[in-house]
This record gives sequence, C-alpha cells and structure tokens, in this order.
Amino acid sequence: MPCVESRADGVVLKLLVQPRASRNRIVGLQGEELKVALTSPPVDGAANRLCIRFFAKMFGLPRSGIEILSGETSRHKRLLLKGLSEEEVRRLLELRAG
Repeated sequence: MPCVESRADGVVLKLLVQPRASRNRIVGLQGEELKVALTSPPVDGAANRLCIRFFAKMFGLPRSGIEILSGETSRHKRLLLKGLSEEEVRRLLELRAG
C-alpha cells in the first residue's frame, strides 16, 4: 500500500480528501494516496478537524495522536499516526476496505 510510510515516531498516511461528501468513508486508493470522503466543507479548518476525528476513531487513537504534517489548506494531506506500526495501519485499512 503506497499510501503508508513508516517513521520512528509512527506512520505517515498520504491522503486525498474529498470534502462535502454525502458520508464519511474511505473510497480507496487513488495513485499513491488513500482517498477519503468527508462530509465537512473545507472552510475554517472544519475538514481538517473531521479528518483527524475520523482517523482517530478508526485507529483507536486520541485526537492528539494524529498530526497533519502537510496539506492544511490542500486536498492532499500527510497525517502522522503516532505510536502505530506500519503493519497495524495496513491491517486496519484492509479490514476497513474489505
């Protein structure tokens, strides 16, 4: 899965965010990014906050355990999932997609 990259402090997840969707969900891979649909509009950081809540719930992390490394104002984002291994992230994403 090219969207997952291991680091010493956790795992980086490369995302393509589709705001204003009908529901929050993982759409699938698009190129080297994981496409995720979020209901929130991209206004005043609302989509970023929802993105953090969505992935915190999915991976069982506190919201403070997820950091947006890049893409605060872009649809292309890089999230740091602190304290998780690459294998854990891949397994949970595969379960979610399947």
